[in-house]
Amino acid sequence: MFKRMFIPLVALTLTLAAGSAALAQHRDMVFLGESHVDGRTDHDKIKVTAAEGRFRAIQLRVSGGGVDFDHVVVHYGNGSNEEIPVRDHIPSGGETRVIELPGERRVIQSVELWYGKRNANTRPTVQLFGLP
Repeated sequence: MFKRMFIPLVALTLTLAAGSAALAQHRDMVFLGESHVDGRTDHDKIKVTAAEGRFRAIQLRVSGGGVDFDHVVVHYGNGSNEEIPVRDHIPSGGETRVIELPGERRVIQSVELWYGKRNANTRPTVQLFGLP
């Protein structure tokens, strides 16, 4: 009987630990700006002015309709750029993976988004978050 209870208990413990690690990661995220997807194909730039600091990762969160991402370009404060392929459909209420930025933590000046929407009757919002 102990063996039958032990395995589900271990699985539950591991699930809760993974969930709390993801939640802790979300609490550390800093809101950097947002944009609206207006067309089937769209290109926007989110200027990062609200947050000062250096970041090691970014994440995009979607609401108001699904978004098809192609790629993003991160523009750093030192003038360098980083193109990051995303190539994924993120449903409304969803988010991209946490996208690690190579190298040291850096100031993000702006992030360009190449994306689109499938449903002409929606106007999705994309929020950009940074992980210090």
